[in-house]
Order: sequence, then C-alpha cells, then structure tokens
Amino acid sequence: QVQLVESGGGSVQAGGSLGLSCAASGRTFSSYTMGWFRQAPGKEREFVAAIVRSDSSTRYADSVKGRFTISRDNAKNTVYLQMNSLKPEDTAVYYCAGRWGLPLGVRQQDYPYWGQGTQVTVSS
Repeated sequence: QVQLVESGGGSVQAGGSLGLSCAASGRTFSSYTMGWFRQAPGKEREFVAAIVRSDSSTRYADSVKGRFTISRDNAKNTVYLQMNSLKPEDTAVYYCAGRWGLPLGVRQQDYPYWGQGTQVTVSS
C-alpha cells in the first residue's frame, strides 16, 4: 500500500504558474503509475495527467495539454505537476493518485490510492 501527500497548491492570477508535488511512501514507487485529477466545485472529478512507472510515458487531458507537465523523481518518491498559463477554469482541488503497474489509466476507478487534495485557485 502507498500513502500520498500533495503540496504546492495556492492562489495565482490567470496566466501564472504553480507547481504541485505528491510525495509517496513505500519502496516500490517506481513500479506505480501516477496520476493527477481535479475536482471543481459542483463538478465531477476529472483526469488531468498521468505518468507510467520508470519509462515516464505520459498522457494529458486535452484541456491542459501544452500547459501542464507531469514528471516524476523515483529517487525521491515524488511526482510533480507543473502548471503554466493557468486559467480561471483550472480552479479546483487537485488530487494525486497511484496504482501499481500498468496500464496508464484515466478513470478514477483505475487508481486505488489517493492523496487528500490541494486547492488551486486561479483568479481572472
């Protein structure tokens, strides 16, 4: 089992940048596919980005492609989400999620492990 703790959320003006981190416990982090999801008020949780194990293949939601970058440092048991050119519609609670192995999933049910979430607020 793995425990996930997000950090790095906050408030920023539109066009700005924020970086999120997700620290994972456990010794097999490099075997986990990691994802980021977000949930805006009154909306369902949605997929943002994911990165597979150690070969670092990635996938992004169309809404963030070209603006967000997911990466990982297996030596630090950490996955990152760099968010640039932020828009007010990016405002949400962002969640880190993990699953052992493959495939790279885009659905909530693909990930058994979740962090507590971190708030990102983008003002216009």
